[in-house]
Amino acid sequence: MTIIAEASARRNFALASIGARSYLGGMNDLSSAPVPPTTPERQRKPDWIRVKAPTTKGYGETRQLMRDLKLNTVCEEAACPNIGECWTKKHATVMILGDTCTRACAFCNVKTGMPGRVDPAEPDNVAEMVLKTGLEHIVVTSVDRDDLPDGGAHQFVRVIHAVRAASPTTTIEILTPDFRNKMRPAVEAILAARPDVYNHNMETVPRLYPTIRPGARYYASLRLLEEVKRHDQSVFTKSGVMLGLGEERLEVHQVMDDMRCADIDFLTMGQYLRPTPRHAEVKEFVTPQAFSAYGAIARAKGFLQVASSPLTRSSYHAGADFAEMKAAREAKLARQQA
Repeated sequence: MTIIAEASARRNFALASIGARSYLGGMNDLSSAPVPPTTPERQRKPDWIRVKAPTTKGYGETRQLMRDLKLNTVCEEAACPNIGECWTKKHATVMILGDTCTRACAFCNVKTGMPGRVDPAEPDNVAEMVLKTGLEHIVVTSVDRDDLPDGGAHQFVRVIHAVRAASPTTTIEILTPDFRNKMRPAVEAILAARPDVYNHNMETVPRLYPTIRPGARYYASLRLLEEVKRHDQSVFTKSGVMLGLGEERLEVHQVMDDMRCADIDFLTMGQYLRPTPRHAEVKEFVTPQAFSAYGAIARAKGFLQVASSPLTRSSYHAGADFAEMKAAREAKLARQQA
């Protein structure tokens, strides 16, 4: 039985235990008068999810540097709540291949449309950013580029080569899209460039994919991460999920099991925050205690590294997490050889 088939079989058992919910509804107002449209109200965040507006000198310097080098960042485009903290430390997650995505995920704030041409100067600009900020660990992500024959894979390759040439000691983490219908050649090309960490986010449980991530397929994302390990066991793999979209606890546990079947090393879990009233609503603000419980379960399942908190994001504290994950692997290998 393949890893995917095994995961599917376990899923059927887990979902059967969740059960179906019943919903009652009806028309309370029998008036024939038309109801004027209303603008959805913004949901009030609990105290544990609030952050201060960025005002530091370091934040301003990082922002200006990105403008000068004509670089996009997922920190800004996705409205990350940690931007103030990270940019103060000169940590920015570069988003290559433009600022326009060919997909329209219900959770994502990046704009959708027909992207422009790929910037040939982008790899060198990313490398210059690394030198000017002194980054020891960089995270590079991208929009989806379904319009490109390679899905944008070779721009990732060019960025990795440029950063390696400019700063050989900087470790490189990439967060890629799923490269729909071109996954294997894209993964092969990127792995040949030798990133240190290959991240691809599963985002949510499979039941919610049709509404939350309609342009993607759960098992296609799982296969991508499995393919990375099949090609190169030495590359760390990483994936993340958002909580608060209406997922059930057992569904989250099943996603963890699926990830471990694909030999994923690092799991991140964070609270989904609604970027605008037009995006998917927050079904639940998951408490810090619940995140800690999920984290404990994930560690028990065998992940080398787990980050689980309301404000956790894929690249949040990525450098420190990479160092801990590397040390965990070395300790595990030492125990196996003892």
